[in-house]
Amino acid sequence: MAFVVLAALAILFTCILFIIRLYIVVKTGSNYQPGAKGSISVLVVAGSGGHTTEILRLMECLSAAYTPRHYVIADTDRMSEEKISTFESSKEHSESQFTICRIPRSREVHQSWGSSVISTLNALCYALPLVFRIRPDMVLCNGPGTCIPVCVAGLMLGILGLKKVLIVYAESICRVQTLSLTGKILYPISDYFFVQWSSLRDSYPKSIFLGRIV
Repeated sequence: MAFVVLAALAILFTCILFIIRLYIVVKTGSNYQPGAKGSISVLVVAGSGGHTTEILRLMECLSAAYTPRHYVIADTDRMSEEKISTFESSKEHSESQFTICRIPRSREVHQSWGSSVISTLNALCYALPLVFRIRPDMVLCNGPGTCIPVCVAGLMLGILGLKKVLIVYAESICRVQTLSLTGKILYPISDYFFVQWSSLRDSYPKSIFLGRIV
């Protein structure tokens, strides 16, 4: 009986420490300035279709300081790789440094929510070693479900004290009144959360409204 009580207290203590550490990592993000002494390694999560088009438009606004660039796409995505390669080859600088990585998709279209939890955990198993190997300064995403395990993996780097990773989320232009499901999940843990409609800024005070950005 005593062993069970001690084990429960140990688990409770560990959970409390984890929550405190999570709070510290999230709240201190605004004070962190990646690339202060050089280039900024960025991990970009591209979804299929419109998500990829929007994220690449956003990438056009980034300077050459954002290098190397690592793109993450779902393993069932057959279009984004070509779009990314075309985008990178069209950039003015010829020594473009980028990689394209694949992880399992968190949720397929029309997939049930129950099975989505399992598939997201499966994607996290692939995202963790990928993000821990790359150790980016920043994760940039705009809504595909694939970005959830990637952002969680980036957050774990900070929780474990290995590296602070900025999580930058740009909500899709099509979200006018409410956030996407991914946006609602990442809103509390993102360091910078951009919306493209003032109505969303009014509903979510943490968000940043700059007008249309993609």
